[in-house]
Amino acid sequence: MSKEEAPQLVAGIDDKIPVGKSIVLGLQHILSMDLYIMPLILGGAIGLQGGNLSFFLQMSFFACGIATLLQSGMFMKYPIAQGPSYVPLGALCMIGATMGIPTMIGSLIPGALIVILLGVTKLFSKFIRKAIPPFIGGIIILIVGLTLVPTAVTGVFSTTGNLTVNAISGSVTFVVLLLCMVLQYCLKNSGLLHMCSVIIALVVGTLVAVTMGGADFSSVSNAAWFALPQPFHFGLPQFNLSACLLMVVVYLFVMLDTTGTWFTVKAITGADLNDRRIDRGTIGEGLGCLVGACFGGTPMTGYSSNAGLIAITKVASRRAMIAGGTILVVLGFCPKLMAIITSLPTPVINGVFAMVAMTLIANGIKMVKDTVLDDRATLILGVAVMCGASTMILPDDVVSAAPQFVQFFLSSGIAVGGTAAILLQLLLPKTVSLTGTAPKAASASTAASTSSVSNKERVQQVVNA
Repeated sequence: MSKEEAPQLVAGIDDKIPVGKSIVLGLQHILSMDLYIMPLILGGAIGLQGGNLSFFLQMSFFACGIATLLQSGMFMKYPIAQGPSYVPLGALCMIGATMGIPTMIGSLIPGALIVILLGVTKLFSKFIRKAIPPFIGGIIILIVGLTLVPTAVTGVFSTTGNLTVNAISGSVTFVVLLLCMVLQYCLKNSGLLHMCSVIIALVVGTLVAVTMGGADFSSVSNAAWFALPQPFHFGLPQFNLSACLLMVVVYLFVMLDTTGTWFTVKAITGADLNDRRIDRGTIGEGLGCLVGACFGGTPMTGYSSNAGLIAITKVASRRAMIAGGTILVVLGFCPKLMAIITSLPTPVINGVFAMVAMTLIANGIKMVKDTVLDDRATLILGVAVMCGASTMILPDDVVSAAPQFVQFFLSSGIAVGGTAAILLQLLLPKTVSLTGTAPKAASASTAASTSSVSNKERVQQVVNA
């Protein structure tokens, strides 16, 4: 898909937009991301409390900013926002809690270096070209959207606090954003609305939460204005062979997750996703994960929610992501500003998240429908979506009974569904239909029929002459 085939965009990925607009859009991308949830969960699980937990969160934000600048500004040059990956959360909690934080950080470094090597040797792009054509990319995007729905709904209705306040503030946020999108559709030249729709929804939702007593900004006054980032704040990395090998395997799932984001951005923006961009993106992903290990202890991945936000704002310029990355770096130096973002009510953030999930589902369906759904394609689609969706309803006791590695795998519907789609794409023969029809023969018959019609037209032209 070329940029010309994506006329719905207000600005393409390489279009220059004003600095002020970039800052507003970059801030929107940050506000719509749940960047603080994963490091908060991980930090608590490995025993961090008080100032150490706050500093862990601060370093995670700083690493997210550096990783975003590397990916969007230098390597992949795609509008990609990098954030902490949820895929390795279970493994990191186990390693950090049982072996210590230095061993947890050390387990992340070899895998990040291997990811960089995959990009340098161009092996990952070769794998992508063979295993993930646009149809498979569409399935992965669809699964990404479907697996985000429970997170968004749970974040609105099952967050700690008053259920009524949570439900109303989250629902109001969703409805306001939906209304903004309807107005965008009706008012084609509503550039300001495109740019500020998410911020409008977040402000309205937060005000509703404040008036109902569902927001707490007391931590803002207690936070410091300035603090220097420090690599390896919790000790120099230590390397345990089994922990390192486990994380190398988990990194493969992280790459599968981020590849889904790349295809989502491609589908929404129409920007080319050639081998060179994939190789550079793989290197950028590895470097981002390395930075995350050194500062925050959290591997980085491209956030698909930001791709959905691009579809809402219609602005795909990399300048917005670079501005967002810069803001994250600044937040890494200023705990007080970061405290403001982390104080936004979780139901309000997930109200935006729900709309993002809906947008991703729609874009995944759009990519899938562009493929001829023969028996082979239908089988791949059905099995992959079923596998990805099944991870959302598996009972906890079933998951806990599985081996540790399988538990990590089952924690990501994207990894399960995407792996199923890729395996079927590689293993199912392309020349044999499940109903026994030979596609090549059908193609030959169609070609013969077309040729026959063409010959008749030529004869008629001669007669008319």
